Amino acid sequence: MLSGVRTQPFQSGRGPLSPGTRAGIGAALVLLALVSAVDLADGRQAHYVALLAAAPVVAAALTSWRVVLGLGVLATGIGAGFALAERTASLVTAVNVAGVALATAVAAAVAAVRQRQAEQIVELTRLASVAQQAVLRPLGPQVGTLTVAARYISSTATAEIGGDLYEVMDTPYGVRMIIGDVRGKGLDAVRLASIVLGSYRHVAYERPDLRAVVTDLDRAVARNVGDEDFVTAALVEERGGTLTIVNCGHPPPLLLRRGAVIPLEPPAPAPPLGFMPVVRPRVERLEPGDRLLLFTDGLGEARRDGEFFPTADRAWRLLGHGTVADGLASLETALVEWVHGRLDDDIALVLMEYTGPRSDLTAAVPSWEVGAAEG
Repeated sequence: MLSGVRTQPFQSGRGPLSPGTRAGIGAALVLLALVSAVDLADGRQAHYVALLAAAPVVAAALTSWRVVLGLGVLATGIGAGFALAERTASLVTAVNVAGVALATAVAAAVAAVRQRQAEQIVELTRLASVAQQAVLRPLGPQVGTLTVAARYISSTATAEIGGDLYEVMDTPYGVRMIIGDVRGKGLDAVRLASIVLGSYRHVAYERPDLRAVVTDLDRAVARNVGDEDFVTAALVEERGGTLTIVNCGHPPPLLLRRGAVIPLEPPAPAPPLGFMPVVRPRVERLEPGDRLLLFTDGLGEARRDGEFFPTADRAWRLLGHGTVADGLASLETALVEWVHGRLDDDIALVLMEYTGPRSDLTAAVPSWEVGAAEG
């Protein structure tokens, strides 16, 4: 899982200072030096002591409360030094020094609250990542006759969690896979994604016909969503070199073969899961070295300045080299560069390569023909 640029909050404890902490300390020290230089140049009357309060306030935005407190003590000490150096004691200067001390206390309190919130965000992000990994199990690198790699690209920097889903399994009916996209975001989307995946992991081993799998998944979705909720999905089966695809309102997979990119459009459109889809399978014969890209609509919607990412035009150059993991890494890099690190939607990617027939398979019969072949 990855999003473009992630913010690293301050981490308490010993160890190297983070870039943000170093920047905060540097900015505060520069302010102290400038104010001190101006006051020294102005003569023996301390006119600018109050400006020293800016140092702990600036530091509070980037550093821990301990650092803020230390810088505030330094600023207060400098202010007190200027006050003592005056020819005659000034009430205004004394009040300004007290104001620096008060600003230090307030800035330290603000920094403590910000640090606590940053630590909570880190913990929530970690929990979100754990939840996502519980839903989306690691794939590959080899499933049956396919080498497999998957990638989840999050559109948010604070939580890697969403409703995109995928799974690949080696079943009695061949290698079966699903990729889907739940309408909506957040925990409700993850809950529905987990329901779909839980149902799929069961019925994929039980139903010889992919159309029956779609029917079971549609019932599972309909029982757990509102009237306007749905799940787009594409289900794929590889059996003895024969590829069978059924599509429920999802972007069609891309077949990469000898430099060509072929969108595997369904024979007829079907609505998403939750709307009782009636699907028609599309069947393709695979060749060793063929690659298949499954993706969610976040890839198709990625754009900059109104121009969409040219997935089909660049797919072979990005995905046709190295391992399947290398291909997905190249695609992600190109995509993030295209959108300048800002995505509008999460993206799930699964890339597979057909390595050739297995010796234990004697016939290339897709699941939707199993019953007829046996009869």
